[in-house]
Amino acid sequence: MDAPTDVIDSTEPWVKNQIDQYVATNGEKPVFRHGSPLVLLTYQGRKTGQWRRTCLIGAEYEGSYLLVASKGGAKDNPLWYPNLVENPGAWLQVGPDYFPVTARTATPEEKPPLWTFMVSLYPEYEDYQKKTDRDIPVVILDPVH
Repeated sequence: MDAPTDVIDSTEPWVKNQIDQYVATNGEKPVFRHGSPLVLLTYQGRKTGQWRRTCLIGAEYEGSYLLVASKGGAKDNPLWYPNLVENPGAWLQVGPDYFPVTARTATPEEKPPLWTFMVSLYPEYEDYQKKTDRDIPVVILDPVH
């Protein structure tokens, strides 16, 4: 899979600022609350086919990478999540490294230790889950070799 060349960054000003800092410093900045690790996710829109990029808390876990589709505990999932469900082929930047991944949602059986791990990196996820009736998904990104 070839890396996308025409990518639209998030239009949310604070996220765009994170992306700009991340790219400029190869992931050394920005530093998020609690020192939570950040990654850049480039995913394909399910309606337009356009590639989009956002900055998220993400971390390596047993050879894969994890994301949490929390949207701060909102009643609906973040926009990137249904796009990954429909188009699971994506790209991930971790520090200076940029590589293709395949996304999938953790099953109910897989989720508990993954959730615990992500909460250890960003404790607010527990509060987010309490704010919403939806089960916040954990997304597993498997690198494509």
